[in-house]
Amino acid sequence: MIAATRCRVPGRDDGSAIIEFCYLAILLMVPLVYVVLVVFEVQRAGYAVTQAAREAGRAFVTTDRPADAHARAYAAAWLALRDHGLELRPGQLRIECGMDGPAGCLRPGNQVLIRLDTEVPLPLTPAVFAGRAPASIAVHGVHEELVDVYRAGSR
Repeated sequence: MIAATRCRVPGRDDGSAIIEFCYLAILLMVPLVYVVLVVFEVQRAGYAVTQAAREAGRAFVTTDRPADAHARAYAAAWLALRDHGLELRPGQLRIECGMDGPAGCLRPGNQVLIRLDTEVPLPLTPAVFAGRAPASIAVHGVHEELVDVYRAGSR
């Protein structure tokens, strides 16, 4: 009986649990950390797009000169996105003024709708996938602003 237990001594598994734990921890933690990074990037972009749409709407409806309204809105959105590390490209910011069209955008009591669409690139994505795989997530922001009824020049 003693000889049978001595034969198993060379094949003992003492200390292998720590090695298995380390391998499993690495295999599970690396994808989990990547998912957390992606969620943080998308959340950051969501906050940025929301702030940019809100600031663009405020800048648009508070201008005194209707000719400057679109430029002010674009500048406000550009600055808000830049504060969060994003870039505003042409065509991403859209301003809708309802049924009155562009001429009545700043009429007191009119509603102005600001839409901002951007894409967030996935972090740590190699350049090999550029244009081949969807390596970005679309983020949309909408803000509706009301032109003040008591604004100057509304009499």
